[in-house]
Amino acid sequence: MIESDDFVRALEGIGCNFFTGVPDMMLAGIIDVLGERRLYTPAVREDEALTMAAGAFLGGKIPVVLMENSGLGKAMNVLMSLNLIYTIPCVMVISWRGFEGEDASEHLVMGQTMPQLLDTIRIPHRTLSEQTLDHDVQWTAKTFMEQRIPVALLVKKGVVKTLQP
Repeated sequence: MIESDDFVRALEGIGCNFFTGVPDMMLAGIIDVLGERRLYTPAVREDEALTMAAGAFLGGKIPVVLMENSGLGKAMNVLMSLNLIYTIPCVMVISWRGFEGEDASEHLVMGQTMPQLLDTIRIPHRTLSEQTLDHDVQWTAKTFMEQRIPVALLVKKGVVKTLQP
């Protein structure tokens, strides 16, 4: 399991310096670390977080947006009509609720379709693992810089330490 502090340091290591998002239990450890270090700006909705990240990028920051995959539905319009059209990149860290049909019923459809949705709108993505953390983060930085579009790191339950045991 990846320690939340190690994950935040890895993102900072590639230059990420603006963090926003919507609370999520799977990402709670990361959000807690960011909050303790006064690096987190909370958002009410995922589309709002993406627009805040766009403003941060235009102001010279490298933004990270944290969200649960159910929020990807709320974020689609901003991703397609702002980020992709105007090549405004961000790193999205998305918790993968409903992965392989294991979760509450409201997460199952998005859990099954999230990778295909990202593929459909041409957002590159990787599924984070403890074994590939460094490689995944370096891929994120390279893709972000070369393509200037949002990139997504998908986080399955139990990969990054959360606040719950």
